[in-house]
Amino acid sequence: MRGWGVFVHGFTLGKDSPAAARVSKQLAREGIGMLRFDALGLVDSEGEWGDGSFTVKVADTQQAVAFMAERGTPASLLVGHSWGGAAAIAAASDGAPVSAVASIAAPVDPGHAEHQYDALVDRVLDDGEAEWRVGGKALTLTREFVEDVRRAEFRDRIDRLRQPLLVLHSPTDNTVGVGNASEIFQRARHPRSFVALEGADHLLTAPGQAKRAGRLISAWCDPYLG
Repeated sequence: MRGWGVFVHGFTLGKDSPAAARVSKQLAREGIGMLRFDALGLVDSEGEWGDGSFTVKVADTQQAVAFMAERGTPASLLVGHSWGGAAAIAAASDGAPVSAVASIAAPVDPGHAEHQYDALVDRVLDDGEAEWRVGGKALTLTREFVEDVRRAEFRDRIDRLRQPLLVLHSPTDNTVGVGNASEIFQRARHPRSFVALEGADHLLTAPGQAKRAGRLISAWCDPYLG
């Protein structure tokens, strides 16, 4: 193996979502072994999704990096898709011992996710929680979750990031606009790189797009593996 890494999936997706699975498998084919994991309360993970938050997502990412080190395969690379891209940057900024970070279609503000549940926000803040149905799943959205996302202070974490950063984003992403990538890139320190994923949708479901992202990440991160 050339090296090891951790993949952080999007908001309510999971480790087997197209971006997570296909990018990670492409990286593995290119000699970078990747750990994927489900966020709290999603798919194969125990617990309640509503007990999570952006803070929990970042902490779980750091724990995944620590797990890789404990098993003797320390992660050099953190890759995150969408909300997971923001979590990957935040985890590295907060001290996760990786050498490089790649974000795919990440928002510059984790609060961007509120657009997905904005119809429920007032009821959640008044009552403390509400059921949110998304993608065939029934999730419990809590006041603590909403408030934690709102106070994420993510831009400060981009400013503090010391690791090299690769920002990948589609110019035609209709879920998280490419302007998010522009601000992340502008705030990040050198070394930093930006690649436009022309023709890709937000979830990287178009044929070949996730594999392409994996190949780009593999080539970019080569100097930082080891």
